[in-house]
Formats: sequence, C-alpha cells, structure tokens
Amino acid sequence: MPINITMPALSPTMEEGTLAKWHVKEGDSVSSGDVIAEIETDKATMEVEAVDEGTIGKIMVSEGSENVKVNAVIAVLLEEGESASDIGDAAPAPKAETPKDEPKADAEGPKAEQKSTDEPKAPSSSSDAKPTPEPLPAPKADGKRVFASPLARRLAKDAGIDLAAVSGSGPKGRVVKADIEKAKKDGVSAKPGAAPATGAPLAAGMGKNQVLAMYEEGTYDIVPNDGMRKTVAARLTESKQTVPHFYLTLDCNIDALMKAREEINAAAPKDKDGKPGYKLSVNDFIMKAWAIALQQVPRANATWAGDSILYHHRSDVAVAVAVPGGLFTPVVKSCDTKSLRQISDEVKDLATRARSKKLAPHEYQGGASAVSNLGMYGIKHFGAVINPPHGTILAVGAGEERVYAEKGQIKTGSFMTVTLSCDHRSVDGALGAELLAAFKKLIETPVMMLA
Repeated sequence: MPINITMPALSPTMEEGTLAKWHVKEGDSVSSGDVIAEIETDKATMEVEAVDEGTIGKIMVSEGSENVKVNAVIAVLLEEGESASDIGDAAPAPKAETPKDEPKADAEGPKAEQKSTDEPKAPSSSSDAKPTPEPLPAPKADGKRVFASPLARRLAKDAGIDLAAVSGSGPKGRVVKADIEKAKKDGVSAKPGAAPATGAPLAAGMGKNQVLAMYEEGTYDIVPNDGMRKTVAARLTESKQTVPHFYLTLDCNIDALMKAREEINAAAPKDKDGKPGYKLSVNDFIMKAWAIALQQVPRANATWAGDSILYHHRSDVAVAVAVPGGLFTPVVKSCDTKSLRQISDEVKDLATRARSKKLAPHEYQGGASAVSNLGMYGIKHFGAVINPPHGTILAVGAGEERVYAEKGQIKTGSFMTVTLSCDHRSVDGALGAELLAAFKKLIETPVMMLA
C-alpha cells in the first residue's frame, strides 16, 4: 500500500519546519537513501532521505511551505505495481497557503458567509484538535473586502503593507504569500496611519503616539523575525526568567600563554606555498583550559534537571558562534582529551558550518558549559546569559596590556578579564569560585595543559 512520507523531527524540540526544496517530482523513482527534500528548521537546513524504494505518487507540500507540523504528510510513495489511484486518504500537511473555499460575492450578504462557516471541516489528525477559524477578510477602501490567506495577512502585517493595495493571484483573487513578497519588492507602501506591526519596539519612556509618529515618518524598518531569532529570544528570555544567575569575575595574566602560542605557531610546518599547517588562537587555549578545569572540579560540571542534578563525566564544551540573525553554540565533545590543534580544527569547522546552517542537531546540543569570547571585538568584560540546560558559561574579554604591582614593583603585562555565569541551582558560589581558580591557574601556566 502507499507509504506516507512525513515531516521528520530533526531535533527533540522541533515542532514544525519549512520545506525548503524538493529534489524529486511526482513520478520519479527513488531508492532507500536517496535525498528527496531539504527541510529548514530554526537552526539548520537538513536533507531528508527516502527510507523505502518506490515512485513519488503525490507531493502534498509545495516548496517554500512554512510552519509544516512534525509528522504531517509531505508526500506519498507508491510501491511497485501501485498507481496514483491507490492513494487513499493521506492527511495533507497543514499549510498556511492552502486556500479554503471562499465565501461568495458580497452581494449575497451574510447568508453566503454563514453558509461557508457552516460547511463541514476536514477531520483533524488529533481527535481533540479544534479547527482555527480563518480571520475575516480585511475591508478595502471602497468598502469591498480583501480575501487573503492567514500567512499573507501575517506577512503583510509584519511588513506594514496595506492588503487593499495588493493584487491577489490566488483563487478568486485571493492574496497569497507570493503576492506579499512581490509587494515588498515593488515597494508597496503601508496604509496611511497604520500602526506598527505587533512587536514593534517601544523605547523606554516613549508612548504609543511617539512610536506611531516614528513609524509614519519612516524612521525605522520593520523586519519580521525568522525562526532562529524567535528561538534565541524565547530560550534566553526563559533563561533569565527561570535560571538564577550569579556572576564571578577575575583577571588572568596571559603573558605565558601568548609566548607559548607564538612559539607553537612558529613551529608549524609549512606547505609548498609557505602557508603554515595550523595557527592556534587564544580561544583554542581557553577552550582547552576550561575543559580541563571542569575535569579538575567535577562537581561544577553539572546541569540542573528539576528533581536531580546531572554531573557530567566528559567535558563537552560549547562555543558561541555569531551568525547572521542569531547565535549557534556547537559543542566540542570531550574537549579536555583533544590537543590544541584538534580543538582549533574542530572549532573552525563547526563555526564555518554553523554560519551556513549545515550543522546537524547533535552537533549543537548537549554539554554542561559554554565559552563566549568577545575579545576580538575589543570588549573588556561582560556577563553572558546561560544557555539552558547548561549550568555555566564563561564570558571572555579582550587581552590588553596593563600596569600592575608585584612585590612592591610596578610592572606591565597582558591581562584578560573573564566572567563566569553560574546557575545557582546546580553550582554554588564557592564551587564556581573553585572552578574559575582552576581555569586561571591553567591559563597562566599553559604548560600544565600538556601534562
């Protein structure tokens, strides 16, 4: 019998995704392992492989469809000897662009609308699910109504576009997603006096009228949040609201570290073009030192789990990577057991693939701690927000030359300031201080990392 191909759950927290691209079309033959589609989540773009062989009988979700729920049917696979007529009641994926039957023209008045409302709904995949009624069409300036899909309405609202000024290309003139995207390119303006989209910023001390005036004067742009930005916002808001943070700060003398780094990089073998085989960064030393410190103070290598605390055996350390529109935290597994060169190569690879959204979920999930380094931006010190379920995160500032006193003498040296953010539920103050002291000792005596 026909086999339903469903939207896969690419991570434990994934609830919906975007079908970015089909690599097959109806009638194509596929074998197990063939890539048939690309799915976008808030964090990555993943390839979907066929698990059986057969013929693509029907594609239920078109390319670019957003908010497709996990386990919704996206295509139907026919086995040998089957045809399209054998496709039964495959439940189509819920898509914002799938139009419902439109009510008849306004001349028929409320009766036509009531008739449309009274039509039986398609059965839901869940017995207790309740159908969500479609919003009423927006009125045009001439009193007629504008029919648009829910997704088109949301996109228009986010972009501040007047639906009455958009020509619909859908059934019966319905405005769909493609029409809104075209309107954005063509520069269709917002309705005069329209309010900013939901979520528009309200600066401290500014009232609604002031924000509205700014909007009408065109002093800022409204850019709808994508899935990554929404996820980052939700997770970090949850972290600050539910995780009791406290912060510990100290300075590390990095003179010995900088000398060791210089000597190691100078000894790197050169290729035929004179390019060194590797180049270690200060962050590579920081990652190694932090991973070893977590092993030396194992009670701090911990995460909160509600009714228990998890004490991790390995030092799986995440590293914060800035990407356009958000942040990734890929994890270097067993970081304490790897050489500086291995850490350097792995971090570079993870960062490169993070920026192109090519990381697999297992590569940015897990671990008990993270490192966030803003030193390359000249930031002296800062306090980072813990990324749940991690128990700690180390914020690293820029290395700089400072004047200091030692045994009654005035000296100069290179120092960097680090701030440890701790989840007070799993790591107490004294324990966090012990962990930070172990890190400081390793950073200031880097040869200990090789012992």
